[in-house]
Amino acid sequence: MPICLIAQTNKSISKPTIANLGHQIQITLKPYQDTKIYLGTNYGNTRTFADSCILNSKSEGVFTSNQKLTPGIYFVVSPKMSILFDFIVDDKQHFKIVADTLDLKNISITGSNENILFQNYSKSINDLFVQLGEIEKKFKEAKTAKDSANFKEAYINKDKEIKQKRKSFIQANPNSMMSFLLNTMEVPEAPSIPIVNGKADSLYPYRYVKNHYWDNVVFNDNRLLRTPFFEKKLDDYFKNFVSSNPDSVIEEVQYMLTVAKTGKEIYPFLLFKFTNKYISPEFMGQDKVFLHLYQNFFAKGDTVLLNEASKKSLRERAYSLMANQLGLPAPILILNDVNDKQFALQNIKAQYTFVAFWDPTCGHCKVEIPKLDSIYKASWKALDVKVVSVNINLKELTAWKNFIKDHQLEDWYNGYQTEEDLNKEIREGKPTTIRQLYDVYKTPTLYLLDKNKKIIAKNLTIEQFNDFLQSTINKSK
Repeated sequence: MPICLIAQTNKSISKPTIANLGHQIQITLKPYQDTKIYLGTNYGNTRTFADSCILNSKSEGVFTSNQKLTPGIYFVVSPKMSILFDFIVDDKQHFKIVADTLDLKNISITGSNENILFQNYSKSINDLFVQLGEIEKKFKEAKTAKDSANFKEAYINKDKEIKQKRKSFIQANPNSMMSFLLNTMEVPEAPSIPIVNGKADSLYPYRYVKNHYWDNVVFNDNRLLRTPFFEKKLDDYFKNFVSSNPDSVIEEVQYMLTVAKTGKEIYPFLLFKFTNKYISPEFMGQDKVFLHLYQNFFAKGDTVLLNEASKKSLRERAYSLMANQLGLPAPILILNDVNDKQFALQNIKAQYTFVAFWDPTCGHCKVEIPKLDSIYKASWKALDVKVVSVNINLKELTAWKNFIKDHQLEDWYNGYQTEEDLNKEIREGKPTTIRQLYDVYKTPTLYLLDKNKKIIAKNLTIEQFNDFLQSTINKSK
């Protein structure tokens, strides 16, 4: 844990006696006196504290520890938790800051060449952005076409000037922290559409940007986390340049995690980011990405940062997804109907089969199941769709039967697994139950199967299932 050397009231800061300090950032921050201030940084899109210190009556203090900070962008936080200013931390972490909150444009940092570069570049580039903003304002206020054209041209030229300044800085200081930051935030500019063999290659700009999106960025560099723009750039990449197809996503995350493996901080960050994103994915079928992460990383020992409860939770979630991935045959399902006559899902002949797991005491089910029946009677029945309705609440068989009768659902295959059959499976040592095989952790849980009983859709709303089915049928025609 970071330690803080507290300066005594009315005494000047003396050099710490701890040998080989990892970081020692002396700070004078007027007009604060006899109060605590904080050193903050980024952790992806979030902000976190890295250290703190007490200012004495002369506004002096020291952020210090025998451990080095991960290089990146840091900021000073006031006692009232407001961010005052940014600065850079590189490998040389012994320097001094002098600042006054009444004049934060003139901050003095000595003993750090990186911060001199950072301040000089920031000042010059900020001036250019101010000029760009003024041109943009004039463009919006232009009253004639000629003025609009002039301001548009001026905007383009100023934007080119900014880009050229950035490029020139990187060329002049290729190994600096500032160049690393600029390279990290840089997004390639899409080129013009080329003409190839007399035809316009409209996808070329997209391919170019994607292929060069991560130029000069290496995913095992822990400094990436200490910037406010890396995670956003990462999110934009997956949103704009990676297909929602789970196999495409898997290819990307596998590459990034493989490269990041040696990054002590960046690797677990990316692993847990992807895990959290795809354990409850935005798009149908992307839970396959989570399953890939579990089988190829967590199941192979990448669980050092997890407590036993988290390990158990991930393991159970993965096991609940293994048998019900898109494209797999639906797990064997043998049920008893309302008259306790057995039937099997796999024996039902139909072009499509819709399976609904629900609870007759569930309020949401009482709304969704009749809605399903309305769509079924209106169009699905004519399309040779059969509905298998599965009651998962063995204690409410009477309520289940009454619901079927009251809502005239007799045209469906209505069934449940008896307590005797469930106990038999348990006695025989079967590792999975219907709930786990079909990932029934909420109700209703819904699946659409093709004529071969393979899963083709899941985890959609009734309306989305209907759209998906209609689209599938139209494609087959």
